[in-house]
Amino acid sequence: MDNKRVKIFTGSASPELAKKIAASFGSELGNLTIQKFSDGEFTASFEETVRGQDVFLIQPTFPPVDNLFELLLMIDAAKRASARQIVAVMPYFGFARQDRKDKPRVAIGSKMVANMLTAAGVTRIMTMDLHADQIQGFFEVPVDHLFASTVFLPYIKENYDLSNLVIAAPDTGGTKRANAYAKYFDLEMAICYKQRRVANEIQNMMVIGDVKGKDVLLIDDIIDTAGTLCKAADLMVEEGAKSVSAMCSHPVLSGPAYDRLEDSQISELVVTDTIPLKKQIDKIKTLTVSELFADVIENIEAHKSISSNFII
Repeated sequence: MDNKRVKIFTGSASPELAKKIAASFGSELGNLTIQKFSDGEFTASFEETVRGQDVFLIQPTFPPVDNLFELLLMIDAAKRASARQIVAVMPYFGFARQDRKDKPRVAIGSKMVANMLTAAGVTRIMTMDLHADQIQGFFEVPVDHLFASTVFLPYIKENYDLSNLVIAAPDTGGTKRANAYAKYFDLEMAICYKQRRVANEIQNMMVIGDVKGKDVLLIDDIIDTAGTLCKAADLMVEEGAKSVSAMCSHPVLSGPAYDRLEDSQISELVVTDTIPLKKQIDKIKTLTVSELFADVIENIEAHKSISSNFII
């Protein structure tokens, strides 16, 4: 593989993760400038040639929306600079929770984001743990959908007593994900069934499954305000669980999330670095996904299969 044809750049959303990915790939980050004006407007410019190069732009698109628009400007700049391939590496794909019309007269935000990325000139998307798998179909370019299970499963095997472990989903939407983990280790599964009247506000919740005397591991893709996760942990303890821990791919952790986690029954929360933490607390352990992304970049450039990078 010719690494000289590959150039990796980052926006301002998560430069530390980008540095780790570039280092794991065996290169340094390219020179890109995000210039900001006093009125809040900004622009992106490459300070080195990318003509004929395969350009990988690392930028998770968590809030604010500036991170998404930064990526769009980076893609447009690469296209206008005659890059050969433009790959948007989005460890966290923002607006993914808006994947369908769940009530009348609402936007489908993830489809709109897909349209904007395509219009900007992206030739490939690389992302991790989409909130809904079908979002891949919103794109007319190849999508490499990676899974945090690649780093989570070895951690579970090394740090948990599998003989007493139960895998749990904090809501019915996460049942498929939790079931995949449970089947991999041949474990029992529990589900928290919740009802909501409005977003981020739970009306009631109940546990389906036997967790009495068990160590419960809650599996989720996104933790926003942590209300669902913490209430699920409380319910598990009420149902007789010996301990409760959790794993989450994308630690959005907004609003009261950190305070809720501190006060919750959760003994450990394991997350990835797709989104940088706003602050570090003792309960949170971060696993890096940099080597996974670097391996996939290498396989793409070598025209090799990336299925070996998936455990489940």
